[in-house]
Amino acid sequence: MSDTAGAFKATYAELYDRHLAPLLFAPYARLLSERARTHGPRDILETAAGTGCLTRELMQTFPAGVPITATDLNQPMIDRAKARAGLERVTWRHADAMRLPFPDDSFDLVVCQFGVMFFPDKRASFGEAARVLRHGGTFLFAVWDDWSEMPDAPLAIAADVVAEMLGCDPRSLVSPPYHHEPTIRADLGATAFQRVNIERVTQPASAASAREAAIATVHGSLIRTAIEAADAARLDEATDAVEWALVARFGKAPIDGATKALIVTGQNL
Repeated sequence: MSDTAGAFKATYAELYDRHLAPLLFAPYARLLSERARTHGPRDILETAAGTGCLTRELMQTFPAGVPITATDLNQPMIDRAKARAGLERVTWRHADAMRLPFPDDSFDLVVCQFGVMFFPDKRASFGEAARVLRHGGTFLFAVWDDWSEMPDAPLAIAADVVAEMLGCDPRSLVSPPYHHEPTIRADLGATAFQRVNIERVTQPASAASAREAAIATVHGSLIRTAIEAADAARLDEATDAVEWALVARFGKAPIDGATKALIVTGQNL
C-alpha cells in the first residue's frame, strides 16, 4: 500500500471510524452487502476492510453459517474493528491485498470497499483475488468516481478548501483516481476476470450539521495527514474554513450531500 494510505495511526483510525465512515462509507456498505447477497456465497473474503464498515453490514446480511474473513494492511484499523462488540464470528487477518495469505480456491466471494484505488499494483491485487476465488466465484468492489465531478460531496468541498490553504492540488487530498472504465476492464481482463459489469451509482452523504461534516472530512480523512505534514497548528483553522464552506453550500443543518462511485463485479471464469 502507499505511504499515504499507511499514514493512518491509531488516533486516525478512531476518527475515521467515528466520523468519516458514517458520512461516506455506510451507504455503500449497505449497497455492496445487498449486491453480495445476490451471489449466494458460501464464504466471504473482504480486503482493505478498514474499521469494518462493510464487515458489519455483511454480518447482518449473511447467516452465521457463512464465514467472513476480513483483512487490512493497517493494523490500527483492524484493532479498531475488532474492538466492536458483535463481530466475534469474523476472522480478522493483517494482510496485503497484493499478497494474500490464503490457499488457492478458498472463497466464493472477494469484496472490497474503496480500497482498490490505493493498491500500487492493481493487476497484482486482482490476480490475488482471482487466485483465492473458486472457479465461478465473484469479485465485487467499489471505487470512487471523479471527485471533481462531485460538487455536493462534503469531502470534495473540504479538499478544495484545504488545498487552497496549503497551496496544493485538491486531488492530492482525496483517494487516487481509478474510475476510467476501459482501464478497469483491461486490468481485470489481464487476470481471470472476463465477465465484468460496472455500475455507476450515487449515494447520500449526510450529516447532522456543517460542523459535524467538517470534523468528519478534515479530522477523519487523508486531509488531516496533509495538514499535519505542512503545519499541525492549522488543523482547527482548516476545520473552521471547511465548516463555513459547507454552510455556504448546504446551510448549517442538516448536510444533505451526495457522492458517486463505481460498483464493479467480475466473475472468475
